[in-house]
Amino acid sequence: MLSLSNFHNFSTGHLEVISGPMFSGKTEELIRRVRRAQIARVKVQVFRPSIDNRYNDKDVVSHSSQSIEAIPVKNSNDIWHRIKDSTRIVAIDEVQFFDNEIIKVVTKLTNRGHRLICAGLDLDYRAKPFGPMPALLAMADEIVKVHAICTICGGIATRSQRVVNSKAQLLVGATEAYEARCRAHFEYSETETEEDRQEQELLNVTTENANPTNNSLQIN
Repeated sequence: MLSLSNFHNFSTGHLEVISGPMFSGKTEELIRRVRRAQIARVKVQVFRPSIDNRYNDKDVVSHSSQSIEAIPVKNSNDIWHRIKDSTRIVAIDEVQFFDNEIIKVVTKLTNRGHRLICAGLDLDYRAKPFGPMPALLAMADEIVKVHAICTICGGIATRSQRVVNSKAQLLVGATEAYEARCRAHFEYSETETEEDRQEQELLNVTTENANPTNNSLQIN
């Protein structure tokens, strides 16, 4: 556990967030940055949510089979309690799966001088902001937006299309459950389309109330 009494006075903290859809190389980019730090003999700890055991029960593994040793944890506070005094860089993969306490943990670590590297899905299967990602992106000192290839047209994919019948937001899977899609070929369900329509109607009403139409020009 990181103790206050013997915490080293590191340089200013830094938060890097790598975001994008599935199959875009987020984990590969996280691994690349971690390995570069390890070559420089900088102490790094890598964490991942224990719920994600698609390829390995412990390591962080990309869809292209690149891997790096990691510590699986059940919740955000487990990360805080397992940070060592000598650690300079903290990397967190699949950060969207963590509870909102991850925002506090990341804030505390960066305030204490750590460099944080977080990778995660920015949008869920409905193309809605995923968990703590909006807050982390807003807090980030550096944002890396990566893209995949649309399985329909080969264009730039920014969405994760779920191809199995499930409405759960947290559904861990790979090619058997998801495809990368561009904006044009991303398919909304009828229910989700109705939700989007209602949200847009509410936004229109709010905008109209805030900016009432007035065709007469008055000069006081």
